[in-house]
Amino acid sequence: MAEDREYLKTKQLFEKIVEGTLSPPPDLTVSQWADEYRILSSEASAEPGKWRTDRAPYQREILDAITDPKYEKIVIMSSAQVGKSEIILNGVGYHADYDPAPMLLLQPTESLAEAFSKERLAPMIRDTPVLARKVADPKTRDGGNTVLQKSFPGGYVALVGANAPSKLASRPIRILFADEVDRFPASAGTEGDPLALAEKRTNTFYNRKKIFVSTPTDEETSRIYKEFLDSTQEHYHLPCPNCLEYQPLRWGQIKFDTVTMSCKYCGFHFNEYRWKHQKGKWVAENPESKSRGFHLNELLSPWKKWHEIIEEYKKARKNGNETFKVWINTSLGEVWKQKGAGVKDKLLIDRRETYDCEVPNDVVVLTAGVDVQDNRLEYEIVGWGVGKESWGIKYGVIFGDPGQDFVWKELDNVLFNTYKRKDGQMLKISTTCVDSGGHHTKKVYAYCSQREINRVWAIKGKGGEGIPYIRIPKKRNDAGAYLFILGVDVGKDEIVSRLKAENDQNGYCHFPLEPEKGYNEDYFNGLAAEHKVKNTLKSGQTVFKWELKKSGARNEPFDLRNYASAALEIYNPNLEKLKEFYAENTELPTKTPQKKVRKKRRVVSKGIK
Repeated sequence: MAEDREYLKTKQLFEKIVEGTLSPPPDLTVSQWADEYRILSSEASAEPGKWRTDRAPYQREILDAITDPKYEKIVIMSSAQVGKSEIILNGVGYHADYDPAPMLLLQPTESLAEAFSKERLAPMIRDTPVLARKVADPKTRDGGNTVLQKSFPGGYVALVGANAPSKLASRPIRILFADEVDRFPASAGTEGDPLALAEKRTNTFYNRKKIFVSTPTDEETSRIYKEFLDSTQEHYHLPCPNCLEYQPLRWGQIKFDTVTMSCKYCGFHFNEYRWKHQKGKWVAENPESKSRGFHLNELLSPWKKWHEIIEEYKKARKNGNETFKVWINTSLGEVWKQKGAGVKDKLLIDRRETYDCEVPNDVVVLTAGVDVQDNRLEYEIVGWGVGKESWGIKYGVIFGDPGQDFVWKELDNVLFNTYKRKDGQMLKISTTCVDSGGHHTKKVYAYCSQREINRVWAIKGKGGEGIPYIRIPKKRNDAGAYLFILGVDVGKDEIVSRLKAENDQNGYCHFPLEPEKGYNEDYFNGLAAEHKVKNTLKSGQTVFKWELKKSGARNEPFDLRNYASAALEIYNPNLEKLKEFYAENTELPTKTPQKKVRKKRRVVSKGIK
């Protein structure tokens, strides 16, 4: 009997141990896991401490969709300031702790992947105890925890840049997080679309999951927009505090003067607090889709106030189309719809105005661009004012073989001359960019290297998407010159934006009517010679490319305005301070002041009384 009792006790003990260690944990969604375990780090959050999904309640259904077996793909087309990075981090943390799996976190570039790991992922692991216990200690030598890979029992998360094709085609992964997909290159080297490459790595898992997140870009090229159109297309609806009709927060219903939004049903206006403190729900426009898609804009954000968004809108409109495009993408989370990627020369010709001076008074900086052809040099001098408002000062041609010194001596007369403002103050050209492409590269290098003290720089244009406007050289090239690489497509986008600006917007372009300044019909034909054309790559990805409208057309004026604009960016002056300086120095002497000679006083002796 005693042996039987001991046997029963031992059996019960083992049953308890097995029940406590091998039985599955209770089901948790990602939002429940985050509310229970996630800790926000001080260096990565304005509100450090315990995570609360109710702080931004629209996130709950997005988070829980990550573990919904009904959907393989989750698409989040989003503005900034709505917590989209935290959605990714919570998904990674949930799977690392609760449902281990091999994961891939894809960023636009490898440098961004490293930054995300150091600034966002590592602090979350460090400050969330359930993750700190499971993720390998970075101080150990087992290789389980590096900047670009974090290992844990049952899985890992690898961080990869979309520009690194070799790392997109190796081991299989079950969970794919793709962040800022609209910033991915069109092709990963010669391998094709990096997003498609990453998706293929999930094919071996029946329970795979793909989460795509991004702010959108252009309507024609946006990856996230295309994915969103194929999804359930859900928008977060809130009930009107008056009539209780559900509707999304729309920019078109915002009233600037009262900082309120009107109900599209009853017309009543309510402030931000009244709208946001209603209980919302997600409403699908395409509920039959097999992928789930969510759209978010800043009007929903608890971290961004409506009056701030209104002020940013006003500044974006003032600064021209390129800045306004960024606001549309990052504040409203909407694509930018192109209304013609080019300008019409007739409209620019009609815009010309009489300066009645060499340089208008609002100009505070002069820059120049020089284009080198086989039988001539072409140049443009551009004046710049506050807000990068510009004035064409002089467009000219120096005929002659650029292989001959006399041609470059004539260019010296242009670049090192002084130019008079209407108020009499004299300006010199601050920076010049000289194109080194073509058949006279060595001559350009020699010319520029001897004039570095005058900020005359050799440049080389490089077309294509994703190339920064200015790539500053770290050292001289073999010819002894500093060679600046220009992302000419970025510059052309900005120039067209400025040419389309209204007279009250920053960046507006002025052109002179006086014939001797060179802004004739041929100039404007060249300025408007190119347009942006849509091309489809073999991968299916859409890209835009600047091309001539007509074969053989001259486009030197367009290039020269690009070079003069790049010169301003290289010089990077404080235009507001310069305006103040010239305003304080408007009184110029009309003649050279003569040095005063003190006359000796004549002493007349009066004798002695």
